[in-house]
Amino acid sequence: MSTDDRRTRLAEAAIDIIATRGIRALTHRALDTALDLPTGSSSYYFNSRRALLAGVTGRIVERSRADFAAARIEPPAARAAFDSDSIARHIAEWVDRMLTERGNHLIARQALLTELHTEPELRAQLAQSLFSIERARELLHTISSDPHTAAADFVAVLEGVVFDRFTGNRSQLAPGSAASVDQITNVLSVYLTAR
Repeated sequence: MSTDDRRTRLAEAAIDIIATRGIRALTHRALDTALDLPTGSSSYYFNSRRALLAGVTGRIVERSRADFAAARIEPPAARAAFDSDSIARHIAEWVDRMLTERGNHLIARQALLTELHTEPELRAQLAQSLFSIERARELLHTISSDPHTAAADFVAVLEGVVFDRFTGNRSQLAPGSAASVDQITNVLSVYLTAR
């Protein structure tokens, strides 16, 4: 196993610890125990708590970029071609897939955004990792007179949807279901139609 593979394995285990037991439970010892490694193994790859948190941040960002690239949400060429309901459904299916396949990543990301308030560089990486304001601006430029503001607002709506599904009123709604996709679609469609 390469060094990069080991770091990825450690980062994934750290994400699971944060998501299931909380940010304070993440220690080198807990990570070694979770992976049944000799004591001190994880500190060889991440020699401090900050290095460990940076490794987790890097893994979440890396995976988010790969997922975002795979989503292939293309902006329409003209306002007449902008179908709010269809675009909302496509984005909702992508968000629901993230909720289903990367739930621990999303929970850990939320915890880290709060924890890293004294680490602006890491926090900025996480804040910009899940949704792209630039891509949202491309998507909304045909229907908004102020695509920059509309894009930032749309990303805020998406962030709110994800947060709500883990800790809010809709935390009982199971991802991976038609009801889940419909709920997200409805929220996004209302926003897009109002533009």
